[in-house]
Amino acid sequence: MAKSTEKEATRTEAICIARNIRVTPRKMRLVIDLIRGKDVQEAYNILNNLNKSSVTPILKCVKSAEANAVNNFNMNASDLYIAKIFAGDGPRLKRFMPRAKGASSGILKRMSMLTVVLKVKGDK
Repeated sequence: MAKSTEKEATRTEAICIARNIRVTPRKMRLVIDLIRGKDVQEAYNILNNLNKSSVTPILKCVKSAEANAVNNFNMNASDLYIAKIFAGDGPRLKRFMPRAKGASSGILKRMSMLTVVLKVKGDK
């Protein structure tokens, strides 16, 4: 086989997508808005000092995106920042709660899909 003379394109971003998180998207967005655009280390500090139920899956996803950047794409961990982060609707579980006189009312248990994109400072 002949060697390729073309240089392989370097990746400029690392992504992590977490699906079916059992936290509502609205609760996720309250925390996500605090760390959007921040350095990864600063985001860790914010998340570690926050008392919300959605912090655990968000922290896990940011750490996974950082690991993807460092291990797969040889990026420097200290230069990473959160370029994009958003939570969308996931599937919904439909449940029923019994009410008075034999009636029932519906309950929607919502789930989220979280996407984190990390980039190196200085790249657009």
